[in-house]
Amino acid sequence: MYETIEYVVANNVCTILLNRPDSLNAFTANMNRELQQAIKQAEKDSNVRCIVIKGAGKGFCSGQDLSTVDKSMDHGEVLTTLYGPMVKQIYNCEKPIIAGVHGAAAGAGFSLALACDFRIMAEKSFFLNAFVHVGLIPDSGNLFFLKQLVGNAKALEISVLGERILPNEALALGLATKVVANETFDEEVALFAEKVANLPTKAISLMKRTLRAADELSFEEFLAYEAQGQRIAGLTKDHREGVQAFTEKRKPIFVGD
Repeated sequence: MYETIEYVVANNVCTILLNRPDSLNAFTANMNRELQQAIKQAEKDSNVRCIVIKGAGKGFCSGQDLSTVDKSMDHGEVLTTLYGPMVKQIYNCEKPIIAGVHGAAAGAGFSLALACDFRIMAEKSFFLNAFVHVGLIPDSGNLFFLKQLVGNAKALEISVLGERILPNEALALGLATKVVANETFDEEVALFAEKVANLPTKAISLMKRTLRAADELSFEEFLAYEAQGQRIAGLTKDHREGVQAFTEKRKPIFVGD
């Protein structure tokens, strides 16, 4: 079904593998489109309660495939037609998305990781806002997400200097959720994903929706929005299960409804 990615669902987790290892999983137009379609497919699948994006081979994603860039390319058009729709699909997805990062996450590959809800980094991995090295600005939502995570001053520093951010620094900055050993990377990502997949999925989607709304609403409007979200969450099977499990002093078994 896909040419540049692999799509697998197991244990309520959809794993999307960027599969152009010879180019460190650099983006082509086809991979942009296929990743967007894969996220859309996973969001519609009721068996999927968590999504993982990883890279095949030695790295996560090295950004745009520069072999496809020429003097006639309209970079704005590329963003509007390819990267923008892809990153919007990720941003608007109501299911939790995890970036499993090993090796390089550079340029638009860094942007892809930033767009995810969680970033698990292998010890021998790094982030790199590489755009400055080719005379461009960070794109694919990069500065939008980076500003939210580290603030204006640090986001500008990371973008202007264009230096590698190693896992421990990323963890300290809040760019990484967790740093794991290279040898156990795949296992650790899978365990984290299964943990998230077993949480109350509807509540997580409402949390994501409410956080997005917070940027656009006044405090009074936000409180009303929050109340509506809690009303919806309070009617779910998972809420009833959580209360019952608490009363019975046992671990809840959430089903995602």
